[in-house]
Amino acid sequence: QVQLTESGGGLVQPGGSLRLSCAASGRFSIYTMGWFRQAPGKEREFVASIAWNGRTTYYRDSVKGRFTVSRDNAKNILLLQLNGVKPEDTAVYHCAAHRYPYGVPTPREIDFGSWGQGTQVTVSS
Repeated sequence: QVQLTESGGGLVQPGGSLRLSCAASGRFSIYTMGWFRQAPGKEREFVASIAWNGRTTYYRDSVKGRFTVSRDNAKNILLLQLNGVKPEDTAVYHCAAHRYPYGVPTPREIDFGSWGQGTQVTVSS
């Protein structure tokens, strides 16, 4: 499996942009990856996932057209570009690695076996 560390969170104004990074150790390049988020008082929810080879992505409806997930397998880095952020995007964002190598992108939390500690994103004016 892989070990994951997120960074890049912070305070951003509505309509602004932010880029989250997830640094990985281990065999990152063979695992489908995902981003999830958890807002205060709410359950953790799926945001985006990307196939191990970067060819397929999957987003929750509310972030389509605003967020972009990407990866650099040579650098062992997963990215999430947040554009046009809204107050409802405020949450702790976690990256996660699929339980099995070469898994298909999925929104199901149960399919992910390794998790980072998270990075806080706050959208406020």
